[in-house]
Amino acid sequence: MASKQLKQQRDKLKQYQKRISLQLERERTVALQLLRDGKKEKAKLLLKKKRYQEQLLDKTDNQISNLERMVQDIEFTQIEMKVIEGLKIGNECLNKMHQVMSIEEVERIMDETQEAVEYQRQIDEMLAGSFTEEDEDAILAELDAITQEQIDLPEVPSEPLPEKIPETSPIRVKPKPELVAAS
Repeated sequence: MASKQLKQQRDKLKQYQKRISLQLERERTVALQLLRDGKKEKAKLLLKKKRYQEQLLDKTDNQISNLERMVQDIEFTQIEMKVIEGLKIGNECLNKMHQVMSIEEVERIMDETQEAVEYQRQIDEMLAGSFTEEDEDAILAELDAITQEQIDLPEVPSEPLPEKIPETSPIRVKPKPELVAAS
């Protein structure tokens, strides 16, 4: 709101400058005409007035420059306020998050994660075949022991199998009647 008013004031000063500049040009032309007509005193008075108005124009330039600087300062301060408000909201959000999760909780989670990673690494090493020679020997010995054990398998017939299987009628299975509960 303040910057809008300052901009309006600046614009009014610029319009004032244009009016004065046009007026100065006219007065200079009139002063020349007065000199031609032999009215030196009137021309001198008009040139003094012109000089005074030129000084006013210089002051107006300084005022416009000050107004523009002030508008820029206000706009920049408004941006800074928005940044500070954003930082404030971000800080509040971080504080809320810190209340939900404490440092101890984060440390506990990190420790559990590290333990899980270490455990998985050990499993990966075992599966990747990074056994010692003793481990390999123990595994082979256990494998030999298992294969040496007598496994009870059904007897295999010693007679050769017939080349053709005799055709027999398929066995029919009677469906069992369903029992229905009485209501």
